[in-house]
Amino acid sequence: MDIGVISDIHGDYAALQIALERLDNFHRADIIVCAGDLVGRGPQPDSVVELIRKRNIPTVRGNHDDWNYTLDPENKDYLKSLPLEWRGSYENHTIFMCHGKPGNNLWGLYRDHISATLLNMMLSSLNATVLVTGHTHVPLFMKVDRGCVINPGSIYTFHNVRATSHTYGVLRLSEMSFELYDLTESVGERVFIA
Repeated sequence: MDIGVISDIHGDYAALQIALERLDNFHRADIIVCAGDLVGRGPQPDSVVELIRKRNIPTVRGNHDDWNYTLDPENKDYLKSLPLEWRGSYENHTIFMCHGKPGNNLWGLYRDHISATLLNMMLSSLNATVLVTGHTHVPLFMKVDRGCVINPGSIYTFHNVRATSHTYGVLRLSEMSFELYDLTESVGERVFIA
């Protein structure tokens, strides 16, 4: 099973459309999940929220999704209703998704802050084999005995003071591998494989 992973869209509707089109038609992902921050900074937050809602993409609430932006009332209500954590089971794997780190959508996980021991402990306490996060805008893939942690980075492509990786990823559950793709490159140009 292949799972498309996106995060930190920040109101960039054009980038979201490209990522979803690639995940649907090129990668042929079986499911797509989103690790939050649909809005904030970008030019088309309502369009982003409406597309995520229409596609019924499992999504967690990011810190920007918590803040009061000028949005259509239905979209505001949708953002308020998003869970801080989401769990799904596929092919004997349990996926736990949050925006920042488990229990907190304001703090993120960085590779130099986690060890194999810590990640094994986190996965064990979450009773999961895959931890999906976002928030940092920095892609991350780390595999340990218990499973792996994945952060696809951020997909927005507009110029902003906050750095963006403009990336999304595909988790291949059968191999427990992760491929990262850059939205500004040609379809199929991998940035990272592990």
